[in-house]
Amino acid sequence: MRIGIPAEVYPGETRVAATPETVKKFTTGGRHSVIIETNAGAGANIPDASFKAAGASLGCAADIYKTADIILKVRRPMESELPSLRSGSILIGLLSPHEGVDALAKTGVTAFSMELLPRITRAQNMDVLSSQANIAGYKAVLIAAYEYGRFMPMLMTAAGTVKAARVLVLGAGVAGLQAIATAKRLGAVIEAFDVRPAVKSEVESLGAKFVEVELSEAERKAQADAGGYAREMSDDYKRRQALLIAERAKAADIVITTALIPGRPAPVLVPAETVAGMKPGSVIVDMAVTQGGNCPLSRKDEVVEQNGVKIVAPSNIPASLAADSSALYARNLLNFTALLLDPKTGELTLNRSDEILAATLVCIDGAPVRS
Repeated sequence: MRIGIPAEVYPGETRVAATPETVKKFTTGGRHSVIIETNAGAGANIPDASFKAAGASLGCAADIYKTADIILKVRRPMESELPSLRSGSILIGLLSPHEGVDALAKTGVTAFSMELLPRITRAQNMDVLSSQANIAGYKAVLIAAYEYGRFMPMLMTAAGTVKAARVLVLGAGVAGLQAIATAKRLGAVIEAFDVRPAVKSEVESLGAKFVEVELSEAERKAQADAGGYAREMSDDYKRRQALLIAERAKAADIVITTALIPGRPAPVLVPAETVAGMKPGSVIVDMAVTQGGNCPLSRKDEVVEQNGVKIVAPSNIPASLAADSSALYARNLLNFTALLLDPKTGELTLNRSDEILAATLVCIDGAPVRS
């Protein structure tokens, strides 16, 4: 197969969907060829010479879209890229399927959206959301530390003792857990909240205190049936949740919000009235701004100050650590692509009964695949 990697044209996107490591694995034995757009790796500090040394050839975007059997991308093709997509080719990437795939389907490509990967053991080494969330959770704490005007750890000096910063992490998925671990390394005192009681042991193992809203039996069962993802909760639960978070946010110096619900607007966890009750000088890092934000005062890629509280809302944190983000993402795609290629012949084998391929397939033969 001929595998193509175009440069990302989405504003601010610095990641690339392949690295010299994955190119070498694709091209070993001469089974597959790889063509990558010139300077596609520049934002991730990967020079063209490194891709060539690994066995790739360089080309322009037009050549890649015209000749490649499989296109690997980070972001969904923009409107300007759609006319370049070739009918019958395969597209793999973060395709934002909840925003609709009709325009993509009309190009005739067969597209797989990595956001829809099922959370099963066999798919762990392909889980792009987890690999990128891990990076985002780490960097979110560094962003908070930069904006916070005080020390993170407790310091005992001859001039007196400086108290440790109190950090509240909302959402204990991959990003939240990495945020907890990073804040702990920096010496903060941490509390964490999540709607899923099952994550309590993970939170506590990282040295944070787990704060939770008591669930009814029906709520507990519904959350257990959500396949590892957070789900929309009842209005009564949201009321109790709001009271708890407002109380803990008032005591916090830093609040990091990570709560997302697939295909839905991000839940509002830190409303304006909660921000009004927070201490001047405290910081909120809203990691959910791409889906509306966990704080309604957030402004995408801006730092907003409200009553002395800074609200930071970076929309693409992994792109700020593009070298490592690209390395992990490229390995995820390498593992996923292996499902499409016969291990002996290298030929394309689209097995729609495979639960991973079935879950991620969003369009084929010119039509969307409806879930």
